[in-house]
Amino acid sequence: MRCCRPALLTAPLLLTACSGWQSSLDPQGPQADFLAGLFWVFTAALTAVWLLTMAALIVALLRRQSARTEPLELDPRAERGMARAVGAAAALTLLVIVALTVVSYGAQRALFSGGEAPLTLQVKGHQWWWEVTYEDPLPSRQFTTANEIHVPVGQPVNIKLKSADVIHSFWVPNLAGKMDAIPGRENRLVLQASKEGVFRGQCAEFCGWQHAHMGITVVAHSLEDFARWRESQISAAEPPDDPVRKRGMQIFLSKPCVMCHQIRGTPAAGKVAPDLTHIGSRLHIAAGTLPNGRGNLAAWIVDAQGIKPGAHMPLIKLEAEEVEPLARYLEGLK
Repeated sequence: MRCCRPALLTAPLLLTACSGWQSSLDPQGPQADFLAGLFWVFTAALTAVWLLTMAALIVALLRRQSARTEPLELDPRAERGMARAVGAAAALTLLVIVALTVVSYGAQRALFSGGEAPLTLQVKGHQWWWEVTYEDPLPSRQFTTANEIHVPVGQPVNIKLKSADVIHSFWVPNLAGKMDAIPGRENRLVLQASKEGVFRGQCAEFCGWQHAHMGITVVAHSLEDFARWRESQISAAEPPDDPVRKRGMQIFLSKPCVMCHQIRGTPAAGKVAPDLTHIGSRLHIAAGTLPNGRGNLAAWIVDAQGIKPGAHMPLIKLEAEEVEPLARYLEGLK
């Protein structure tokens, strides 16, 4: 699957190029490097085993003798040779299994033995979206976003995984391995990006009807750009400055949207659905289902079930003239 990476990552984020693949064989971080190395070690070992097996089979076919006249007649020398061959094959099989087990165990120790990370996120899986909370010792500097993780390049990020409903699996293959999010339990994962870019991930554990549309995007910034992005996310939503967006804000606050969604700086304080405080700055909506934009926002508001059947967003009754102001209001929440 293609993965967009920006040629330039500044504030605001500009996507000017798209290259690369969502693949664990295209590692862009130290954790992914370990896993890619492990993959190639296993591939080389198993290829060697297959080649040896095929060579033994070919030799056996070439040395095959005609059928014996007496079925119970045994050749002691041949029997001893076959016994030695089977014993050597069994010993070699055991050696390969033990060696691969040791290599796998060592790789896991390297992946999970990291110290404290300067940035800690709590990522909670929902059917079917990701809730992302940036933790901070100062409660006033904590904030929540959805379906998009921004990280600084070159720094490990500690991910605390939880689930609100069923088992999900967090996987950004270019940066780290899979880790399950299990109800009632907290699992931990460390990821780190070695270069600036946009890396797509997804839920890798079947979790219901819209499992395939439960994507997550990781955006890696320089330290300076990440600091600017974080400060902008901590702030509350700016009040609209034009009549159309003011009308859109009034529509939003008068509808059932406020029961589920939060927009910091407004009376909307719902905790059930994604935080919309800065939804206009995100790359996608509906957990990676659609690119973010006014048209897609309007389509999602009008008929979420037509885009993502089974999603928990209910049908909101809107007049035709209310859709455009509401979409423009949400688009402007940068």
